[in-house]
Amino acid sequence: MNRTIIVGLALVALLAGCSTPVRLDPVPVEDKAGTAVNAGARAQPPDSGVAGATNQVTPVNLGSRQADAAPPAGPSVVYFDFDSFEIKPEFERVISTHAARIKLDKRSKVVVEGHTDERGGREYNLALGQKRSEAVRRALGLLGVSEAQLEAVSFGKEKPVAAGSDEASWAMNRRAEITYR
Repeated sequence: MNRTIIVGLALVALLAGCSTPVRLDPVPVEDKAGTAVNAGARAQPPDSGVAGATNQVTPVNLGSRQADAAPPAGPSVVYFDFDSFEIKPEFERVISTHAARIKLDKRSKVVVEGHTDERGGREYNLALGQKRSEAVRRALGLLGVSEAQLEAVSFGKEKPVAAGSDEASWAMNRRAEITYR
C-alpha cells in the first residue's frame, strides 16, 4: 500500500514538473490573398541595442517568371516576443515578399525553421519553435503559397545566433527563418 502511494506521488510530481504555465493556443492569421505586395518598406528586427539595425527589403518583380530566381534579398527572419508565436505586424512585409517569390517558382521548396532563446526546457522550446515555424508557414499558405512547397521545423534553443545571456541576445534568438532548398 505504501509503495503504491509513493509511486503515485512520484508520478504526480513528475507530471507537475513537466507542465508549462504558458498556453500555446493558435494565433488567428488574416487571409490576405490577393493583396498587393509593397516590398519597398523596411522591416525592423527586435531592439538589439544597435543603432540603425534595419534591413532593406528588395522589391520582387511579379512580372518575370524566372524558374531559377534567387531568394529575395533582405530579411528572411521573423522575430517573436518572449513565449509567443504571434507574428508581429512589422514582419508581415517580410512574409508577403517571400510568398510572392515562392509563388513565382512552383518548383521551389522552403523550410521555415523555428528557434527560441535559451530559457526554458528542451521539450518546451522545441514545441514553441514548432509553433513559430507553423505560424509563418500558415501565413505563407494564406498568401497563396502551395502547402507542398512548405515545411515547418523546430530547432528550439539548439541553434542560437547570439551567444549572450541578456535580453538583446535572447531577442535575436526568438525567430523563424525562411530558408530555400
